[in-house]
Amino acid sequence: MTISKDEQARLYRYYTEPKMVTDLTRRTLALVLAGGEGSRLKDLTAWRAKPAVPIGGKYRIIDFPLSNCVNSGIRRIGVLTQYKSHSLIRHLQRAWGFMRAEIGEFVEILPAQQRTNKKEWYQGTADALFQNIDIMQRHHPEFVLVLGGDHVYTMDYSEMLLHHVQTGADFTVGSIEVPAAEACGFGVMSVDEDMRITRFTEKPADPDCIPGKPGIALVSMGIYIFSKDFLYKTLIDDATNESSSHDFGKDIIPNNISTARAIAFPFRNKNGLPDYWRDVGTLYSYWQTNMELCSVEPELNLYNRDWPIWTYQPQYPPAKFILDDENRRGEAIDSLIAGGCILSGARVKRSVLFFATTVENYSLIKDSVILPKVSIGSHCRITRAIIDKGCVIHDGTVIGEDPVEDAKRFHVTKEGIVLVTPAMLGQNLYVRLQNNYDG
Repeated sequence: MTISKDEQARLYRYYTEPKMVTDLTRRTLALVLAGGEGSRLKDLTAWRAKPAVPIGGKYRIIDFPLSNCVNSGIRRIGVLTQYKSHSLIRHLQRAWGFMRAEIGEFVEILPAQQRTNKKEWYQGTADALFQNIDIMQRHHPEFVLVLGGDHVYTMDYSEMLLHHVQTGADFTVGSIEVPAAEACGFGVMSVDEDMRITRFTEKPADPDCIPGKPGIALVSMGIYIFSKDFLYKTLIDDATNESSSHDFGKDIIPNNISTARAIAFPFRNKNGLPDYWRDVGTLYSYWQTNMELCSVEPELNLYNRDWPIWTYQPQYPPAKFILDDENRRGEAIDSLIAGGCILSGARVKRSVLFFATTVENYSLIKDSVILPKVSIGSHCRITRAIIDKGCVIHDGTVIGEDPVEDAKRFHVTKEGIVLVTPAMLGQNLYVRLQNNYDG
């Protein structure tokens, strides 16, 4: 059905009234899929779910979609957890407990509970929603916003919601343009001139390019808006389909394109170009995203007070830089340094240091991500590394200069990024005891 220009203008005036947009967001329930294992992050997710991985000096990955919801006026949120969720749940309780249920705001934790007769854990993204369909219905949403909990970006979901209503869509897929060479790891869409989805292929070997834009593909951001009636029926139908993998990208989206009104919503900045969005699914992309935040003018502006990223951080004193002797000077250049850090005669360049980290005399940290409560001794050199929480790096340690030697103790990516965890250093007592117990 084609909407006339007059009707489009009427709808635009109608739905862009502040009162109406507020009404739309209030009738929306956001569900954040946060149960992923994040196996491509290797040992960084050995003891935490992927959305709970620290990023940007003080945040967790999940803080970005949750902050987007709050800043967009969507304050009814459920977080679906499963894999090693303790760290994530503790963070949600501490960081997101300010919502007031008395006025209809909440961040509700929805762990895998085997709520269906099959008595199974979440079998896929669609199954995760199906197992909580009674909870969804209890909140009486008109629209359901489905989000991944493992992407870094800032986005006003109310604009996508408005677009969903204006186009009369059954479901809308948030999309972004990427080089075709990078699109094989995503769901790739083909669209007509009205942005209606005509084809959806999950992780194709040879992605389709956008007409008129050779070398550029349109991929799914893992952001969906569903009208409630369509979603409930689709989830129930999918649950009874034994051949389905119960996944949005593999089953729900491609299986309903021909019969439903499926619309792509392009994520663009004010200049009409693809906006900042990062899938931090690999160690390299995680490292790269942190390095981008160290730029003089990063694409993702953490200092934008109109769009704050909410989080929780323990109360630590300000970062401290001490000693000013020749060749022994506490300083940080092009870096993010969190509270509680002490740089004692050490240099840090283009790096991210999380809270309560100490670096001793004559040490040099370059192009690295240092997670909370890391202790780095004197005369150390660390380059292009990710140091996990709680590591103790002894005096004189060199990391990131010899890939062969690094690979004997740590995990080294093909791009040369070195991951160091307490277990790799023989410093995690619990892991040693568990391994001994398991034989």
